[in-house]
Amino acid sequence: MSFSFSQKKHSSGARLMTEGNIAKQLILFALPLLVGNLFQQLYNTVDSIVVGNYVSKTALAAVGSTDCIINTIIGFFSGLSTGAGVVISHNFGSRDDKALHCTVHTTIALTLVLAVFFTIAGLFLSPFFLRLMDTPEDVLPESSRYLTIYFAGVSGLMLYNMGAGILRAVGDSTRPLYILIVCAVTNIILDLVFVIVFHMGVSGVAYATIISQWISAILVLSILTKETNAYKLVWKDLRIDKATTLSILRIGFPAGLQMAVTSFSNVFVQSYINHFGSSCMAGWTTYGKLDKFCLLPIQSVGLSVTTFVGQNLGAGNMNRAKKGTTTALIIAIGTAIILMFPVLLFASTLTSLFTQDEEVLAFGVRFIRLMMPFYIAICFNQIYANALRGAGNSTAPMVIMMGSFIVFRQIYLFIISKCFNTITSVALGYPLGWILCSVLLFIYYHKVGLHSKKKILILFFTLCPNLVLMFDQSKCL
Repeated sequence: MSFSFSQKKHSSGARLMTEGNIAKQLILFALPLLVGNLFQQLYNTVDSIVVGNYVSKTALAAVGSTDCIINTIIGFFSGLSTGAGVVISHNFGSRDDKALHCTVHTTIALTLVLAVFFTIAGLFLSPFFLRLMDTPEDVLPESSRYLTIYFAGVSGLMLYNMGAGILRAVGDSTRPLYILIVCAVTNIILDLVFVIVFHMGVSGVAYATIISQWISAILVLSILTKETNAYKLVWKDLRIDKATTLSILRIGFPAGLQMAVTSFSNVFVQSYINHFGSSCMAGWTTYGKLDKFCLLPIQSVGLSVTTFVGQNLGAGNMNRAKKGTTTALIIAIGTAIILMFPVLLFASTLTSLFTQDEEVLAFGVRFIRLMMPFYIAICFNQIYANALRGAGNSTAPMVIMMGSFIVFRQIYLFIISKCFNTITSVALGYPLGWILCSVLLFIYYHKVGLHSKKKILILFFTLCPNLVLMFDQSKCL
């Protein structure tokens, strides 16, 4: 089957980002992505709002405590989808229709195989994770019920994310937005019907979520099937190409490993939170849901720079890729500053959307006011990490993020829990990890840049002198 690259965009919405104003290209790509991600977050957020207001405080804690478990199982797949997206964006930027067609079909075939694996893994590992993070006995039954239903239908989420990732890799962030709007509205309606009308509790919001996810999967696969470009999905062409799979794994495996292991480490972080009781757990849940919304603009710009860098390096335009990274960082920081003030000002109002319990509200507001000022640090690690992944270098972000978010954070929490076992000192483990990660990625990016073939040993030669210097200086404080 042959395709003409000249068909690339007009009817499909694909965007070639190798020319035109850089800021405009990034913003036009990021805005639909942002709105789409806003609606995607409504899945679990509406779940929390509904159970918090119409079921119970323990139900709210149960739904919230499952996030790190879900992210551990799904995180690895998300990393693989990042690898697939980078390979696809390179193929698209270089106008290699044959390679693009092969990558798309290998990607979907891998997704179908992995969907079976992650469904089984989620169902079998969830009880282990719940016990590992010391889930309170009053929360455990509902957490277990939610996870069982969620992972039984998780294939829909995986198929949608990979299908939408293919569209975004070719510059189309608009149609995934339309799909998410439809499915978010569906999720809200089903939440209300299952919980308020049929009194299904936590089970109801779980069923609403997986039904909505399957609708989104069917819609995105239908779009790809009806395409006329090289990334058209032809079911009979599905096969796992060895060379393409290795290219995807080279980029996606480090990203997936980092996401999965980081999420797994959050199981232990959650265990520290759980020690303070169900009210604190519920307050942490409300902050976590708001946190995801607040991070969306930054993450959307980060995802846009992955596609931007991937396409421009595929076209051989290194200078434009670097300018795009700098521009994206400026946009992200500006967005974080603008967003920070209204969230801090209306923290109490935002938290009250989830619950009217005074103790839970107090915890939620405390977490928001503690965390928000540090979001500027997240801009640096999101932009630099995604730019490096777009260049095909996912190993350096993996090493730096795992070192910051896992090794450093766990050491900090272990020490601080022995010395100052307060919820504030425990929560500070997150922003301190963000800051360390941003500093290390800043150093690495400006020393190595977007040259993906440079070995990870460069990381140590680059960072070790700086770390030694930082250590020596710290002894003087």
